[in-house]
Amino acid sequence: MNNVMTYKDFIGTVGYSSEDHLFFGKIEGIDDLVTFEGETVTELEAAFREMVDQHIADCKAEGKPIEKSYKGVFNLRISPGLHKKAARMAMVRGITLNQMIKQALEKELENNS
Repeated sequence: MNNVMTYKDFIGTVGYSSEDHLFFGKIEGIDDLVTFEGETVTELEAAFREMVDQHIADCKAEGKPIEKSYKGVFNLRISPGLHKKAARMAMVRGITLNQMIKQALEKELENNS
């Protein structure tokens, strides 16, 4: 099961509160906290689209970036054994570990886009 919604290149993660009998969600990949909710899936989808449109309008009105900015740097936590194998493979290939991880990530995204 995939608990995400997409609209205009925005991704919303969704959940359900059995206590409140309510679907809820949050727009991901932006600097602001923007949430939405609905009692039915149809209401949730409509609320998501409405909040995306509102977020875009607000950002344009305030002159700020619509999407989150990414620095191109992130931490990756892996087991010591995997780290060792990857470092050795990179050395054998004559590239840095960073280059090898970048290539693997690019290949994965290309194959699954």
